[in-house]
Amino acid sequence: MSDDTWDALKATPIAEIRRRAAIINKIVDVPSMTVDGAERFAWNDSGGQSAVWYFTPDSRAMLLTFDHETALNLYAEGTYAAQESLYGDVPEDLVQLVRNRPENYESLNITDPETDETIHYAGGVFWFDGEQWWAAEGFLDHCDQEGLDPMIESGFSYCLDNYMFGQEFTAEAFIEHQHADSWYDSAAEKDDALAAVREIFTRHG
Repeated sequence: MSDDTWDALKATPIAEIRRRAAIINKIVDVPSMTVDGAERFAWNDSGGQSAVWYFTPDSRAMLLTFDHETALNLYAEGTYAAQESLYGDVPEDLVQLVRNRPENYESLNITDPETDETIHYAGGVFWFDGEQWWAAEGFLDHCDQEGLDPMIESGFSYCLDNYMFGQEFTAEAFIEHQHADSWYDSAAEKDDALAAVREIFTRHG
C-alpha cells in the first residue's frame, strides 16, 4: 500500500502528529475530549468527510477517516458486522474507544441488532503501535474482497490534507495552503485568518 500522504504520516514523529491534530482540531472548532484517558481530536469539512484521532497516554494512536461519497461509507447500506470487521487486528483497547460511545458530528454509530452494541462508523482505520503506523488488517481485507483501493476509498489524502504531513507546518504555511484552495476573498480576510491561526499555533508550540 503506497500513498504520498501515508508515507509522510509514517515519517512524522507521533508528538508532531499530535500537535498538528490538536491545532487543526482548534482551527475547525471541533470540541476536543478525553475518552478513557485517550485524547480525541478531529477535523471535518462540514460536508460529510472527517478525520478522527485518538492518542493514548502510552504513545499509541488510532486514526479514522470517513468519506461519505465512497464505497467505504457503510452508513446507508452496511451492517454492524461489516463495519466492525474494518477494525480487525486493531488492539481491542483502542477499538473500545469507539464501542458504545455517544455519537458526534464526525462519528455516527451503527448498532448490532442482536446485542444493541454500537460502534463508530469509519471508512479508513489506521493505528500506531508506539513505533510505527499500520492500516488495520480488517480494513485492508475488506478492500481486497471488494476490489477497492484503500487509500482512495477511505478518502485518506483528502481527509488529512490540512495536516500538511511532509510539509512545513507553521501558521504562515497553513494560511498559504488555504489561500491556494481559494479560501479567502480578500487580503484583509487572509490577514485576519493569519492572526487567529498564529494565536492557535503559539498555544501549541
